[in-house]
Amino acid sequence: MKYCLLILSLVDSFARAEIIVPAFTAYTEPDFRGVEISEEKGLRGWKDAKQRVLWFGEIKKPGKLTARLLVQGDEGRVLRLKIGETSYESTVKKGEASFGEFDITKAGYVQFEISSKANADGKGHIEALVLDGSATQDAHFNLEPRRNASSVHLMYPIPKNEKITHFYNEVTSIEEPLYTFYMACGFSRGYFGMQINSETERRIIFSVWDAGKGANAIDRSTVSKDDQTQLIAKGEGVEASVFGHEGTGGHSHLVYPWRTGQAQKFIVAVKPEGDYTTYSGLWFHPEKQRWMLIASFRASKDGQYLRGLHSFSENFGGQNGHQQRKALYGPQWIATADGRWIELTTAKFSHDPTGRYQRLDRFMGVESGQFFLSHGGFIEGFKKYGESFTRPAANTPPDFKLP
Repeated sequence: MKYCLLILSLVDSFARAEIIVPAFTAYTEPDFRGVEISEEKGLRGWKDAKQRVLWFGEIKKPGKLTARLLVQGDEGRVLRLKIGETSYESTVKKGEASFGEFDITKAGYVQFEISSKANADGKGHIEALVLDGSATQDAHFNLEPRRNASSVHLMYPIPKNEKITHFYNEVTSIEEPLYTFYMACGFSRGYFGMQINSETERRIIFSVWDAGKGANAIDRSTVSKDDQTQLIAKGEGVEASVFGHEGTGGHSHLVYPWRTGQAQKFIVAVKPEGDYTTYSGLWFHPEKQRWMLIASFRASKDGQYLRGLHSFSENFGGQNGHQQRKALYGPQWIATADGRWIELTTAKFSHDPTGRYQRLDRFMGVESGQFFLSHGGFIEGFKKYGESFTRPAANTPPDFKLP
């Protein structure tokens, strides 16, 4: 009997091993840019006592939890750790602040909030949050330096053998964190959607990738002229350039304060000619109540109709990757070369590698008759990769005259 108890004790000890949560995975509030956080330096420059340092983890089994903070410098600084409704203070001594034992009463995502009793000189360096106790058993934290929420996608199955000339989609933003790209019309050579770039700037973006090695290049100067996408035309007020670092190609954007809660309408139109295809992005201007051209790009080594249709939502700045992003997508329609509109009512969910294990707060579903994508926010539950959903048919084609 003693041997059985010893074995059970050892199994329990291994199951609830100490968890070291690196400082470079933390977030700060209310200003998510108010403290320097990096993989190389951890968390530095925390001066303002109004700033709070946050970690998020999913507790699978309720129980006891002890917590301590590893700190270089900041000797004598009084810090407070709050978990749920419970908080304890500790003074930094000999590179550590120990907060004692917490009682985690239910499973789910838990916020770990560190605050400071007073301002500091910012010379301190937080290295990690260290957790132990029975509540660490099977607990899940993002331990990688990438703090972005997982990118999430809708993949639209399309009828075989159809020559698709137009792809129509609408996107309605529900949440509006900075550094969000709600992409409406994705296709094999590019993407078309709307971004939140800063507190004062939003954009409508249309881009088309280069051919050949340019699809994976970093620097466009390394892409041959024969592979480069060429700008044919752009709309009034639209800025056009080239891009790199995520493949290379032609980029265009219109600075416009699109509104959260208002449906934005997008159409990608194509015209194949020999080995080339011209891709045009058109967006419905809410104030002017008319379609306007964002840009047209001539893509080499193509000559095909639209294929690989999809949408996505991306958090392209990791500083605020803890904030939820959510948008409604639809209705989706395609038009064929013989002038028929076909409604797309089925979509399949997918996500980037971050969503495989590190960030499971990623979702797809149907809401208000449209598909939705949600990621970030450390919300419980998740949707499986490859899961398909069907929305109710709208049955009303776009009010757009096909050329």
